[in-house]
Amino acid sequence: MPENHSIARAALCAALAIVATACAVATTIRASRSGASPKSFNQIGFPAELYARSIPADNPQTPAKIALGQALFVEQRLSADNLQHCEGCHNYALGFTDQKKTSVGIDKQTGRRNAPTILNAMFNTSQFWDGRAATLEDQAKSPILNPIEMGMKSPDEVVAKIKAMPRYREAFERVFGREVNFDDIARALASYERTQISFDSPFDHYMAGETGAIDESAKRGWKIFNSTGRCIACHAWSPERPLFTDGRFHNVGVSSGAALAHSATAIRTDRDDSTQLDKLATDSGMSDLGRYLVTRKPADIGAFRTPDLRNLLVTEPYFHDGSAATLWEVVAHFNRGGVHNPYLDSAIVPLDLSKSDEDDLVAFLATLTSPEYQRPAKAEYDRQYQISREAVSGR
Repeated sequence: MPENHSIARAALCAALAIVATACAVATTIRASRSGASPKSFNQIGFPAELYARSIPADNPQTPAKIALGQALFVEQRLSADNLQHCEGCHNYALGFTDQKKTSVGIDKQTGRRNAPTILNAMFNTSQFWDGRAATLEDQAKSPILNPIEMGMKSPDEVVAKIKAMPRYREAFERVFGREVNFDDIARALASYERTQISFDSPFDHYMAGETGAIDESAKRGWKIFNSTGRCIACHAWSPERPLFTDGRFHNVGVSSGAALAHSATAIRTDRDDSTQLDKLATDSGMSDLGRYLVTRKPADIGAFRTPDLRNLLVTEPYFHDGSAATLWEVVAHFNRGGVHNPYLDSAIVPLDLSKSDEDDLVAFLATLTSPEYQRPAKAEYDRQYQISREAVSGR
């Protein structure tokens, strides 16, 4: 018994030390703006086993590290003008996007890509629309150094700015046991982003056995999704991996045209140069080449990562370039079979869906909305529905 009491006391002391460290870090950085809090794991549909497997061994989750990452996520001094921050393009209230066609960064420069949500991004097999970052840690570094996003010139410059603030020096010492460095900045940001999980939608409840969780139109849409709509081919779902994505890259007829092949032959940048690759993706006429920028394989010209379909009604507009304003436009695009081009994925073919089929598909997609976004999603659904009716009537 005494031995068991000693073990229990040691475990309790360790737990209290973790809590104390987290509180100390939170107190140290209390002057920072507050980002969205970490989400509860108590969500219907949350894939706990997949989540556990997705945490990298070299960057385990701790409350203190998450608190530090939350502060850095809204830290404007990570940018050259002390005005930009991660939340600028990934706003919690907007589904961790900016709801702009393409994002605006430092000096009001506009990029070429639509800001993807970070909700459930931890489950992505790679990051960015073209998969040019293997991990969230790699992804976190790029916007900070991108000349049209946050505009910092080098990792050393970033570290110097953060190290100049005593509260961050103390926080990094507490969390990592060492001085501020660029890799640890990325680790903290990634740890925070891994807390932004989003399930518990009406669809999740329906699949858990609550037959009344979604309406009849949405149920028809789910059947179409799995059959004549052919959506499931790329937007894969299973109870073990309920993410609505295959994690792969496809040319779905958004990037098209003869200029694509010409742009591909014009590239002179080494694909292993991450800084130049980042610029090609966000700030050049090469952006529509998509996955090709990473692999240099002709089959990947115009291919982009299959996005997760959750919370679409708060992450508009759609596609990598924000070219679709409504879900009805997205569904109509696929119903037509996309825009034909030499690199079009073989799975993209005309579907011959009726207008009521399209309505049912959108009704199903609306059921993938998590509880915290239900109200704005309903307003957005009504707005998009009205636009779709006006398009049908020719107004």
